Amino acid sequence: MTSPFAQRHIGPSEAEQLRMLNALGYSDLQEFIADVVPADILDPKPPVDALPEGCGEAEALQQLKQLSETNTLRRSLIGLGYYGTATPALIQRHVFENPAWYTAYTPYQAEIAQGRLEALLNFQTLISELTGLPIANASLLDEATAAAEAMSLSFGVCRRPEATRFLVDANVLPQTWAVLQTRAEPLGISLERIDPATAPIDASVFGVLLQLPGADGCLWDPTAVIEAAHAAGALVTVAIDPLAQTLMAPVGSLGADIAVGSAQRLGVPMGFGGPHAAFFSTVEAYKRQIPGRLVGQSKDAEGRSALRLALQTREQHIRRDKATSNICTAQVLLAVMASFYAVHHGPDGLQAIAQRIAGLRSQLEQGLRVLGYPLELADRFDTVTVHCASAPAVHRAAAVAGFNLRVLPDGAAPADATGFGISLDELSDQQELQALLALLAEACGQATPQLEAEQAPSLSLPQRSQPWLSQPVFHQYRSESELLRYIQRLVSRDLSLVHGMIPLGSCTMKLNAAAELQPVSWPAFAALHPFAPADQAQAYRRLADDLEQWLAALTGFAAVSLQPNAGSQGEYAGLLVIRAWHRSRGEAHRDICLIPTSAHGTNPASAVMAGLKVVAVACDDEGNIDQQDLAAKAAEHADRLAALMVTYPSTHGVFETGIREICSVVHRNGGQVYLDGANLNAQVGLCRPGAFGADVCHLNLHKTFCIPHGGGGPGVGPIGVAAHLAPYLPGHPLQAGAASAIGPVSAAALGSASILPISWMYLRMMGAEALRQASAVALLSANYLAHRLDASYPVLFRGSTGRVAHECILDLRPLKRDAGIDVDDIAKRLMDYGFHAPTVSWPVAGTVMVEPTESESLAELDRFADALVAIRQEIRAIEAGSSDPRNNPLKRAPHTLAAVTADDWDRPYSRQQAAFPMEGQQANKVWPAVARIDNAFGDRNLVCTCPSVEAVAVAA
Repeated sequence: MTSPFAQRHIGPSEAEQLRMLNALGYSDLQEFIADVVPADILDPKPPVDALPEGCGEAEALQQLKQLSETNTLRRSLIGLGYYGTATPALIQRHVFENPAWYTAYTPYQAEIAQGRLEALLNFQTLISELTGLPIANASLLDEATAAAEAMSLSFGVCRRPEATRFLVDANVLPQTWAVLQTRAEPLGISLERIDPATAPIDASVFGVLLQLPGADGCLWDPTAVIEAAHAAGALVTVAIDPLAQTLMAPVGSLGADIAVGSAQRLGVPMGFGGPHAAFFSTVEAYKRQIPGRLVGQSKDAEGRSALRLALQTREQHIRRDKATSNICTAQVLLAVMASFYAVHHGPDGLQAIAQRIAGLRSQLEQGLRVLGYPLELADRFDTVTVHCASAPAVHRAAAVAGFNLRVLPDGAAPADATGFGISLDELSDQQELQALLALLAEACGQATPQLEAEQAPSLSLPQRSQPWLSQPVFHQYRSESELLRYIQRLVSRDLSLVHGMIPLGSCTMKLNAAAELQPVSWPAFAALHPFAPADQAQAYRRLADDLEQWLAALTGFAAVSLQPNAGSQGEYAGLLVIRAWHRSRGEAHRDICLIPTSAHGTNPASAVMAGLKVVAVACDDEGNIDQQDLAAKAAEHADRLAALMVTYPSTHGVFETGIREICSVVHRNGGQVYLDGANLNAQVGLCRPGAFGADVCHLNLHKTFCIPHGGGGPGVGPIGVAAHLAPYLPGHPLQAGAASAIGPVSAAALGSASILPISWMYLRMMGAEALRQASAVALLSANYLAHRLDASYPVLFRGSTGRVAHECILDLRPLKRDAGIDVDDIAKRLMDYGFHAPTVSWPVAGTVMVEPTESESLAELDRFADALVAIRQEIRAIEAGSSDPRNNPLKRAPHTLAAVTADDWDRPYSRQQAAFPMEGQQANKVWPAVARIDNAFGDRNLVCTCPSVEAVAVAA
């Protein structure tokens, strides 16, 4: 290792690595790697010439700091869904920058995730109350893709074959329109931009999207349009602004079926476009079609209220190609921030912010009219748009004064502008308003007007009149002391990497170093508007160029796009790129996608979204792709074969030796190879997908490249492609790109741009040689655990040399037969030992998949192995008849503090065994917040918002 940082990132020391190697029968790491990675794909050395040499934290931070200073921070009043906001310092310090929040995993083990589940329930409640719709999810990726999900839901529930038209408000945000176009075409949906007030709606229309306020800032009463759409059998989606909605009547009360939008302006920095929590709410009828995750209330084994992810059977990992969406992640960390922002301000505080913005906008309108700018009479919230001959002069004056205004038409150069737009926000004040009026006066050669005192304007459309957000949580924590304590109470109910390893197979829960996270909060990265002029975003462009080049070199591809803002979006984008290439060659008929039966559920869901038809390929008894079945299916569909989606190393945790031949078979039959990069942590610096036959690969930066999971999001899923596919990488309507580019798959050109510095820092500090070392140690740690645990829980799949890759699947199915213990019993019992469970019952039911990563020390690996071995001893007691088969530590797990300290103890094992099964736990115990949760009860009795004041009173 040549990187000073590598010893901080890689958990086992060199001496510990040697002990692990000796336990496995190897003398050094190189001998071990040669036995694990197939010789025909193993690179003799990492791409040292393509990456800078590794360095220490201080040096990398200094370089990135210098780079960040090439961004130009001007006050951006561009709007279009992105606004300045004031993140309360308490939320920034104790949530956004707190590893207890950002290193947790998706709350699938709900008993040790009650904190973030409660924060997400608060978010859902906020959105439901804002929109007046009863079902709201726990966030989506961005507003544009949320609108596309609404279109897909509307299309999916429509039962009229002739209904293929989706009508879109001409005033929709430009990035939303572009993403809708990308999403609609493969599904055979006909998109039309319309004036909602005049467009006829008939039986050929399945859905309508309205934007309130529109891109021009105008507000209007949509009731008549909604009624007309319903009369024609169409669903209506309204894209809303959350602050404007605090003043307007909830769109649900006006008849909307779906509401979408972005919670960015609720305390989340612009960050050059993301990550931000989008939201999606709908009527009760579509609770089983709503995309993304849904937090619901249930009860635990002790009869207490408990939270969990509800209705999971509707999600892609269950429904696969029948799923309504491929969304497998969310923007949890950002949704949590937005929820605490609402708790911090409460409904009166949110309305006060909105009223102040509207009042300032009213004064701005008054000044524009005094100055003679043409401005139509209309209801508006925060935005004015003006078309005038003096627009270029306005933009010149704005630039001198330090402002970015919206250039009209969108995408035009300021010198060619025919208009301008100004969107005020939470940071606007009287001083800023005077500066704006001064530059507007200068542009038209007049004196700055004197305005009347600020006052909240009246709106002619329906206004919010009923009490809202009355739940106690939005009123109890206004002082900083109380809010701080509330945040910390929620932290105490979660298990994260702060507490110990999270051994989730396929999810790569590795170190998220503080030095990697630190730059995300720098204003130079956090405060930039995604549509600011390109010359003001030079640091982002350089950072993106570096990342694209480094990732391309590490994966063996010719080009990389950083736009997809989740792994599922990377899959989707990659398949669209393949589809576009086939079409460019006159082979639009190629529509068959081969997918192994072991694939991630997102794979078939993404294929269907991309307009492809899924054909399953069998796996053999060793978990490898059945190459005979693959060859037969590829030949059978040769005339229509578009792609094969393959995960490598395989979903079963092994390096398949035939990967080159697998790729060759697909290529010989006219298809392309899409490689799912979920398991890239086993390959970086050792082998390159682009070199052994893959044409496209998505890279989970939130797995392999250290962006933290954030409790279930954000993620980043860029794609690498071979040279022939590079011209088709995603474009963006407000950024120049190749004419052959597919449409955007995310709202912003760089997707979740503000967290890209994390991966930049990781790669810069590690360098190529340390990255190879990290991958090697990840493989070593997995094989060490497989070696230690095989006698207790047989390892189900191994490679040709008897080794696993970076993860191993432990077979628990015999325990169900012999002791009545199933995989969930072991998962819950692990909580008592202080661990999050591995991945449960996937890809094989009744198994767990363990991935330790390279960042866990040998002591932590042994602690985890010791826990599982001890649990196996508890199971042997059941098998031997010395432990009750129904009333034992596994069946009653997890054990809460309340249960262990209760006066009554009706269990035939000791409190000590229940709560402190491992030596030393008394000094460092992580208690499950609730007992085992009744999942079925929560689905049968769905409650996905906070209880009302009345419900709390009744319960009391």
